[in-house]
Amino acid sequence: MTGKSDKGGAADDVDRYLKGAGIDSDREQLIGQHIGYRYDVNLVPDYARLTPFLKKYMETMGWEDLNWLEDVHMGYEESRPAVFDRNINGWVSIPENMELPDNQQDRDMLARELLVKFQMSRRHPMVDLRKAYGKF
Repeated sequence: MTGKSDKGGAADDVDRYLKGAGIDSDREQLIGQHIGYRYDVNLVPDYARLTPFLKKYMETMGWEDLNWLEDVHMGYEESRPAVFDRNINGWVSIPENMELPDNQQDRDMLARELLVKFQMSRRHPMVDLRKAYGKF
């Protein structure tokens, strides 16, 4: 199907996401950004690189994939390695003494593990909110 996308180049143009806004699915329009792994298979996690913790987490939860963590990546805040926690809308810094892997895929897996551990910890801000506003 040929035609002009409402967000960028022609619908069959391989560079349309580079030339246009890259936002064309209903979900992408809703969240206001493109979902990168839809267009670049390199952004999908390599499950051969799962950390032991994430393997056990997936087994315990009965999951076959990490789809809710696929867009979690190691980033930087004020030149410090960090992972973004959408629940608190903020960056969580990686401990200073932690040595990071050289490979970005391994860094992203580590970021996913640290995010899950932080969200399950008593130090997560949602714990205080639950104490203050929980009904039971």
